[in-house]
Amino acid sequence: MAMSAPTSTERAARLARMTGVYLLTPDVGDDHMLTTLEQALDAGVSVVQYRNKRAAPGERRRQLSGVQRLTLAHRALLIVNDDIDLALEFDVDGVHLGRDDGDLAQARRRLPRALLGASCYNDIQRAERAVACGADVLAFGSVFPSMTKPDAVRAPLALITEARTRFVQQRVVAIGGIDSANIAAVSGAGAHAAALISAVFDAPDPAHASATLQFEFERGRRIHGTQRTTV
Repeated sequence: MAMSAPTSTERAARLARMTGVYLLTPDVGDDHMLTTLEQALDAGVSVVQYRNKRAAPGERRRQLSGVQRLTLAHRALLIVNDDIDLALEFDVDGVHLGRDDGDLAQARRRLPRALLGASCYNDIQRAERAVACGADVLAFGSVFPSMTKPDAVRAPLALITEARTRFVQQRVVAIGGIDSANIAAVSGAGAHAAALISAVFDAPDPAHASATLQFEFERGRRIHGTQRTTV
């Protein structure tokens, strides 16, 4: 699909919606993923990142088409992981790139209207370079031990607070090992959003899990807001 001319207002509006539970899709087949995703969206999740490292190109397109149908119906943001061409083809809300997933500056040029996310791991300097390339969303983690990436570097919650203070025009996302027991600490530290997979996709009741995660995130965010006004 062709991309329109850059619209800073549109990008800013998308960025403002980058909040709460940021749900990543797992490396699974269509039925389980789409059924669970629909339940999460019904429960109020408003940010989804399509991610499937194992799928062949054709399967990725088919899955993304189904995910996009659901996110559009629920007016949720849709981010594509590590594939600039796929993000362009489907004209999604944004793309997220890790260390080995492509050049951020090139992505910014090719996707002027879309949100650009960057994995920053536990590295503030990497975040600074990402911002210089035009990144809107900065992801730090793993903030807790992660079953998805057990060998991932650890990023303490203090780093989330530092990033929130330093990068005032960007959105700060925490990722790694986040569940209902600790998500309030993540938002309380200043994260605009909390990226997770297992806490929803492995839950016996994904809708209830999603609602609980959203509730706990908002509880932590209120704490963070109170701390900012009193410090």
